[in-house]
Amino acid sequence: MDLPGSRAGFTRSEQLQRRLHEVIPGGAHTYARGADQYPEGMAPVLVRGRGARVWDADGNCFVEYGMGLRAVTLGHAYPPVLDAVRAVLGDGVSFSRPTELELAAAEDFLALLPGADMVKFGKNGSDATTAAVRLARAATGRDMVAVCDQPFFSTDDWFVGALEMNAGVPAATRRQTVRFRFNDLDSLRELFDAHDGRIACVVMEQATALAEPAPGFLEGVRELCDRHGAVLVFDEMITGFRWATGGAQAVYGVRPDLSCWGKAMGNGFPIAALAGRRELMELGGLRTDAPRVFLMSTTNGPETMSLAALRAVIGAYAETDPVGAMERLGRLLAEGVNEAAAELGVQDHVAAVGRPSCLVFTTKDGEGRPSQPYRTLFLQELLRRGVLGQSFVISAAHTEQEVAHTVDTAREAMLVYRKALEKGSVDGFLTGRPVAPALRRHADPRRIP
Repeated sequence: MDLPGSRAGFTRSEQLQRRLHEVIPGGAHTYARGADQYPEGMAPVLVRGRGARVWDADGNCFVEYGMGLRAVTLGHAYPPVLDAVRAVLGDGVSFSRPTELELAAAEDFLALLPGADMVKFGKNGSDATTAAVRLARAATGRDMVAVCDQPFFSTDDWFVGALEMNAGVPAATRRQTVRFRFNDLDSLRELFDAHDGRIACVVMEQATALAEPAPGFLEGVRELCDRHGAVLVFDEMITGFRWATGGAQAVYGVRPDLSCWGKAMGNGFPIAALAGRRELMELGGLRTDAPRVFLMSTTNGPETMSLAALRAVIGAYAETDPVGAMERLGRLLAEGVNEAAAELGVQDHVAAVGRPSCLVFTTKDGEGRPSQPYRTLFLQELLRRGVLGQSFVISAAHTEQEVAHTVDTAREAMLVYRKALEKGSVDGFLTGRPVAPALRRHADPRRIP
């Protein structure tokens, strides 16, 4: 297998990236994948992946982290998933009526979720969360949504209006979404008091890479929703199949009314899901006398390839232990990186932190503040040595050898990082402009001509 590294440079990738900017706004179909999230001149355009490695258009090989924005836990081109997909291709992909596969996939998926009675499949997480909000509004007759102060829930107006990057969202829509703080029940209680009888639902992740729920917090959220007649929606996009096969609700034991899924449930194949209690889900069905909810009615929601992928993923989790592998490898990675940082005296600036299956890295300046220039320098040095990733989010396909390579690479990157800290600036070390927040209001500071 090719040794990781970017010895061939990025000439071909740069040519392709310029062409991407001509035909795709931002040069990528997801803001987090944009070239402005990588050092200038070092944004590889990928051509293939296998296991935990990817190859770019210049022939460079990288150990990848982030794994398809956390969507791949079993590894790229995981054979049992590909075999399941190939098995259905010859029989057609999309039909005018439901297939037996839809029933089997729904039953398999719901067997993982004790608190859910029904499911609807779609193609992306935003469709699922927006469907949950619409369902909650219909069930409660209310308009407002309380969202936790966590990074991202949807590309639709009800959530985008609460972001800095909210051009095009009507002011009235922006006012319908209010925020509360994670692990702060009083902040949610205050919202219910301030908007008495107006909040349709609470939307939140039960945990993040960096924040576990405090004892009693999730139970308190559940109790507040019950007391005020609001629907509790758990976003399991990241936690599902990464915290546990049954998601974070299986770890923490608090049952939502609705839960939204995506990412790892298809190991990269496009599939998402809204699951929930029957009395809510049937508002979009045929067993209701209430006005019906338009609930995730999509042409490609039930296509056979992704449903076959889902069933294969569920099978892989039943037969092996991907979560255990990610936890073990993640701990190994974090320990190695943090030991190297301590040896080099930069442990207050660079660290691998968070849940082992969902690690991120800190990049702080000489004053101990999070720094985009220093983050970019760290990314640059990782890329030069064959590690690609905006995080250290791992998969079950990573090997101990690849983790060891990453630790060695991080050590070498931190040697450069330490020199920049000693100088007090990344000048002379960083090539090009620093990365910028993906969802910023303006294209500057990474505007392109």
